[in-house]
Amino acid sequence: MTYRNGAFVVDTREGVIAQVIGAVGGRVQLRKPGGGLEWEVPFAALRLATREERESTGLWPDKTRPAYGCAECVQLDAARRAAAEGDDEIKAGDALVAQRRHWRSAHMLPVGR
Repeated sequence: MTYRNGAFVVDTREGVIAQVIGAVGGRVQLRKPGGGLEWEVPFAALRLATREERESTGLWPDKTRPAYGCAECVQLDAARRAAAEGDDEIKAGDALVAQRRHWRSAHMLPVGR
């Protein structure tokens, strides 16, 4: 079993939720949701993040992302889809991170934060 790019997993060594951005051999490259430094983890040290874990970090559940008529959401979603269709997995991961970062800051964080 492998994890697809963009999947949210838990690094069981430290209990950290991360997003898969790639894999080489038996190791998986991860990045914290919203960006940041990347790190590698042995495949055996990962498990899929539960819905509750994703929600607790401010990530939305799969297929429940309303755009609220936000023009930037539409643009970022189009960019993510275009990147996912290409051959550059890093670009696709970066587009997904940009989309989710915007979602959290524009639609989830309380006003004034």
